[in-house]
Amino acid sequence: MERLKVGIIGTGMAFERLHYPAYQELANKYEIAAICDPDMEKTNRWAAELGLGGDNIYTDYRPLLWREDINVFDIMVPIEHNYRVSEDVAKAIAHRPGKAIVCEKPLASTYEQAKDFAKMPRRYGIPVMIAENYRYNEEIDLIRDMVRRKKVGDPVYFMQNRVVFFPGDMYKDKFPRTEWRQHPVFNGGAIIDTAVHDMAALRHIFGPIDKLQAFGVPQNDDFSPYAVVNVNMRFKSGVIGQFTFYCAGREAQRPLVGLRIFGTYGMIFLEERDCGTINLAYNDGNSEQVAYRPQRGFYNELLNLYNALTGREVIAVTPEVEYGDVKTILDTLRSIREERIIPVDVDEGKIPAYIPTQHQPHFEFHQNQWH
Repeated sequence: MERLKVGIIGTGMAFERLHYPAYQELANKYEIAAICDPDMEKTNRWAAELGLGGDNIYTDYRPLLWREDINVFDIMVPIEHNYRVSEDVAKAIAHRPGKAIVCEKPLASTYEQAKDFAKMPRRYGIPVMIAENYRYNEEIDLIRDMVRRKKVGDPVYFMQNRVVFFPGDMYKDKFPRTEWRQHPVFNGGAIIDTAVHDMAALRHIFGPIDKLQAFGVPQNDDFSPYAVVNVNMRFKSGVIGQFTFYCAGREAQRPLVGLRIFGTYGMIFLEERDCGTINLAYNDGNSEQVAYRPQRGFYNELLNLYNALTGREVIAVTPEVEYGDVKTILDTLRSIREERIIPVDVDEGKIPAYIPTQHQPHFEFHQNQWH
């Protein structure tokens, strides 16, 4: 099987711990052909790991963009650079058949940049996938299917509690140890970096949101403007619920509150993403457990991209989709600041999805050539 060649832009923890293991598992579909990072020590280490020669190592991503042999540009940079770097890449590869972009979430941290990013695929005529792994995780897809099939009857309301001990994790070998997360220059800090995952999952399960109202507990720490945010939401389906994100403390007992969905016939309970089991409890006293494989989102998203570029599927998480996830977080922060209810998914100004036409690049995979 022919493989797509990938140019990596950013070789930090997201590449090392999230994308690279997925690329290894999909080694029959992808080949990492070039890497770029301003830190030469990182690039040299990864070059040795990947067996790449000097011509495939970059400290400036711009020369990399003109490589004709690269099919996919995978962007994993600090959040404040997502929009700028992605647009630079999009401009360089615009309307060039056989080129695509993967960008880590969130696609931006302001309304203006997020909305503009959502228009990139249409503006430049290129496929773009946002690596929102929660929308690709097995447990979220299973719960979405349960809700749609009314496994516990009509959904009535939900509650979700997410706790992250950022102050403690700063001193461990975890994502909060990075300087740009501890002292972010982007809007929302840990809320837009982490809680956007949970919002993406809730939107994946329940669909578009009508309105929200949020409250927050301010703090002086740089990593987040609020120690905790609490969001009341009404979805357009009629489901209501509450999401709480506490990024400055611990949830000290088990079972965790997790995600609990209450229906007319029973309840769906996911304690946390790595537990491997979805619990269902029915009003008649019966119960059921559904197993899943944790942390499969990174694999599934890259598999989806490969299948999309080879004509088998469409990209599931486009910038148009991710715009709604980011807007929900920005609307949450806005609701706290302005102390009012905020409409979320309004019809006015809706961003149209990018759909290739006969005048735009058509992707076929045949004998190592793109047509």
